[in-house]
Amino acid sequence: MKNEMWSGRFEGFSSKLLEEFNASLNVDKDLFKEDIKGSLAHAQMLCECEILSKDEFKAIEKGLKEIQEEIENKNFIFDIRDEDIHMAIEKRLSALIGAEIGGKLHTARSRNDQVATDFKLFAKSSNLKIQSLLKELIKTILSLAKEHKTSIMPSFTHLQHAQVVSFSFYILAYGFMFLRDIKRLKASYDLANYSPLGACALAGTSYKTNRKLSATLLSFKEPMPNAMDAVSDRDFALDLLYDIAVIFTHTSRLCEELILFSSSEFSFISISDSFSTGSSIMPQKKNPDVCELIRGKTGRVYGNLISLLTTMKALPLAYNKDMQEDKEGLFDSVNTALASLEILNAMLKELKINKENMLKACQKGHLLATDLADYLVRKKQLPFRQAHFIVGKIVAKAEKEGIDICEIKNLKDYDENFDEEANSLLSFENSLNLKQSEGSSSIKSVEKQIELLENFLKSS
Repeated sequence: MKNEMWSGRFEGFSSKLLEEFNASLNVDKDLFKEDIKGSLAHAQMLCECEILSKDEFKAIEKGLKEIQEEIENKNFIFDIRDEDIHMAIEKRLSALIGAEIGGKLHTARSRNDQVATDFKLFAKSSNLKIQSLLKELIKTILSLAKEHKTSIMPSFTHLQHAQVVSFSFYILAYGFMFLRDIKRLKASYDLANYSPLGACALAGTSYKTNRKLSATLLSFKEPMPNAMDAVSDRDFALDLLYDIAVIFTHTSRLCEELILFSSSEFSFISISDSFSTGSSIMPQKKNPDVCELIRGKTGRVYGNLISLLTTMKALPLAYNKDMQEDKEGLFDSVNTALASLEILNAMLKELKINKENMLKACQKGHLLATDLADYLVRKKQLPFRQAHFIVGKIVAKAEKEGIDICEIKNLKDYDENFDEEANSLLSFENSLNLKQSEGSSSIKSVEKQIELLENFLKSS
């Protein structure tokens, strides 16, 4: 079949293999709303600049809205020979309102800037959707944090027992990770908020257009200042892919811990039946598949980022067909992020915290050791290294006796540097609240952290 778009230059017919290999319609048809929105803004700008008459603009506007209804109602016939969503819509527009008027829509633009504009509009709207889901996730975390300020649990380094904290303090750590994710998305949104529309193929146009008007109509801050950069830039896609990859670094870490904490070995939490699965052969099983799937999907969003980085790494300016490969990975990462954040939030809302099991776990691993060393520094003015050595010897002795240091009745029996007052250190509650530094695990500090997250949500 002869390609209508470039039939003036080519005398021969396109190979069917080329048509199928060259087409992106199966992927970019999801951009139909963005394409129609961009075309409406472009047509309005052309009308304002008297490149289109008002009647021509009204015909184009009516035709584009009719096409959107057809697609939304699944009455639009997609033909792979149209190559992409942009040509599919343009072809249908000409069929509806006549080629004489429909053909004028592409005046003062190229598919290069059209594609970049559509894709950037998608990235911007997706960015905002992900931000919204992260805010909901932080709200759920805040709810858990407020409820569990005194729910004591062990913390870990190297997956070994470290110090006493509260579940509130623990889950707030993820709240601040997701706060940074939102800030990162906001920064990416600001960088993406410049319009490529009107840059044409790479050098602009000889028509006297108004790119600022079309940028404003599409809610961009202003046009991109360099036309060549405008059509070849995919930083906005890379930024969003990176942002999603970092989000999944955080969700994957959280899910890994939820998997561990829900196991029989820990039993710190219970995931509700609504978000668990069973086994085809073992009747007793209750599997944390939601967490495992989110952890597993992290690999695919990393892969999507690396894929586009690799595609873009050595492309000469300006547009190259390689860039057709930019959309599928971003579509996949966005959809994966939206689905994963929604179900993670829903699962956390039904999470049960097993306070007794967490408290019992604190009786292993000598979690109060650092508090004892700090006491010797404060009360006896010992160098910390000496205090560390003394407490290390106490831990070793307790190990030989088969007890945890929290079970010691009188510290003075273990080292003369301790007095009766020091025995108050053998309390998990005291350990929690002894911390005075900003950002620490004390209830007072945790309440301040909750306030910081709440203020962020109010202002964002």
